[in-house]
Amino acid sequence: MRAGPTQGERRMSRKLSYRAFAIAATYAAVAAAPVAARADSAILQGLDKTTARVTSIEAPIDRPVQYGRLTIIARACYKTPPEETPSTEAFLEIREARIGEPPALIFSGWMFAQSPALSALEHPVYDIWVVDCKKDSSSPSPSSR
Repeated sequence: MRAGPTQGERRMSRKLSYRAFAIAATYAAVAAAPVAARADSAILQGLDKTTARVTSIEAPIDRPVQYGRLTIIARACYKTPPEETPSTEAFLEIREARIGEPPALIFSGWMFAQSPALSALEHPVYDIWVVDCKKDSSSPSPSSR
């Protein structure tokens, strides 16, 4: 019959306790950290390379917006709070209207305002990039829902 846990078992138990504490502390820190706020629209800029004209585009979430031959649908736009490192990203779907064909999906993915070249629209006529996210002042805040 055994009298109690061996030294190795006590050491293992202590390691597990430290790990559990580390996991709990990490979870508490992540839960308390400010989360990027979802916006109501994405603010984009478009460059028409043929005219060299830069245009500001406001793309409401889940509503199509026309820019030249492109149809842009912003699916999500997130911006970190001011007390954190600036980060603005938007998930965009961009389709191009072609004569005699249905619109072709030419871009679907995340664009990042701080790194526009990381995930860019590659098109011979148009450049599109994310500038900001906009929260509609009339929409209720997440805490009031």
